[in-house]
Amino acid sequence: MKAKSPVDYFAALAMVLAGCAATTLPPQAARADSAKAQITVLYDAFGKSSSMQKDWGYAALIEYGGKRILFDTGNNGDTLAQNAKAKGIDLSKLDFVVMSHRHGDHMGGVAYLLSVNPRVKIYAPKEGFGVYGADLPSTFYRKDESLPPEQRYYDGRPPEVMRFGAAWPGANFQLVDKNIEIAPSIHLIALVSDKPGTLELRELSLAINTAEGMVIIVGCSHPGIEKIVEAATKINPRIHLVAGGFHLVVSKDEEIEKIVTALRDTYKVAYVAPGHCTGEPTFAALKKAFGDRDLYAGLGTTLTLGASPRSIAEADQNIPATMDEDDLQSYRALLGKSDDHEYSLLARLAD
Repeated sequence: MKAKSPVDYFAALAMVLAGCAATTLPPQAARADSAKAQITVLYDAFGKSSSMQKDWGYAALIEYGGKRILFDTGNNGDTLAQNAKAKGIDLSKLDFVVMSHRHGDHMGGVAYLLSVNPRVKIYAPKEGFGVYGADLPSTFYRKDESLPPEQRYYDGRPPEVMRFGAAWPGANFQLVDKNIEIAPSIHLIALVSDKPGTLELRELSLAINTAEGMVIIVGCSHPGIEKIVEAATKINPRIHLVAGGFHLVVSKDEEIEKIVTALRDTYKVAYVAPGHCTGEPTFAALKKAFGDRDLYAGLGTTLTLGASPRSIAEADQNIPATMDEDDLQSYRALLGKSDDHEYSLLARLAD
């Protein structure tokens, strides 16, 4: 048999080492993923990124404790797809999804999401006859046994539980009507709005119990941002960060000041990262109240979690905490196109 040359031995050794590397790298990568703690804004009406499409709505990818969570899906599936691709985010690889509420600017991308990830578990608020599906005990309606069978529901023999269809048949919805822990340290807060215009609207918020305190991600805060934060204090009284839409876009200065003061002084919120329906006057008020603890969270921004959260913008590492004139113009234009009557009215009044 022909003896192997030194070159042959080195080549074989290189192949062995390459095989070892291939064996050991995935666990290391997994450990790196499990250590990742950040929020990436995938959908909003303001931001610095030229590679992402601004639109009225909200979606964010949360990575924490080895979990990848999509929170809301924005207003349009094509825009969600474009923005996810621009950030290099694969929506087919998610642990689960949280839908905050049933408004179109938060659920508009569900069809696209299901096209790439059809069986992903989707936590959604449980509502009677909601778009995410529903069920009711058949005892909910009154019976009249004097009627003939052909005039009675189900011939007078209804199922014990009546199940109703969803707007997306076959989707893996898990409906939520109370506060629950869905993964270690990851909670859903379920509240109901008592505000005019959204009366009885059910909404979920995501609350993560970190070493530094609660990190809360909100969609639109229809039940009231202060009520959501108060509910989170029942899990952990320390509120480290609140990010997302505070729904103060149509509020008067007096109400804004009251709520901002409560977040800072009553609930001792350490950091805020407002977006979406928070509103321009509230952006300014939060910056005044929180200073450097008010983090910019425009489209494409990544918020790193930890003792001192940081805002890393898509196009500018040294981005200011407030919006510039381009941001404001985009925000107002998209506000005016919103399906929400209150938002559209405010945009017209602001012009």
